[in-house]
Amino acid sequence: MFVFTNSKEKTSPTIIGAGASIVGDVKGNNIVQIHGTVNGKVLGDTVVIGRGGRVIGKLVAKTLFLHGFIDGPATVDVANIFSEAEMTGVLSYKKLNITNNNKLECKLVCRKGGACDEQ
Repeated sequence: MFVFTNSKEKTSPTIIGAGASIVGDVKGNNIVQIHGTVNGKVLGDTVVIGRGGRVIGKLVAKTLFLHGFIDGPATVDVANIFSEAEMTGVLSYKKLNITNNNKLECKLVCRKGGACDEQ
């Protein structure tokens, strides 16, 4: 089934499908779903990196759902890290949720205005 949108629809997700590989920047105004590989900068309001998804480069988002892999710095307001997720680099966040994960090899940096200010 194909889904078509037009320029008046502002909420369509940007989807990088499994098996797809992109070299360059990806910017979505709403949700960016990555199930393939992006080698470049990823910008989106909400970024979902699926189990087979890979980002090699900088990621900036309000909300991150990480099931796959990031190699590079990520700056997010809310990071949701799931059990199979992997990351190297620096994760800068305001709120961090980690679910049963022991594969993170990144530096965690809580930004001002985040949950670390509430301690």
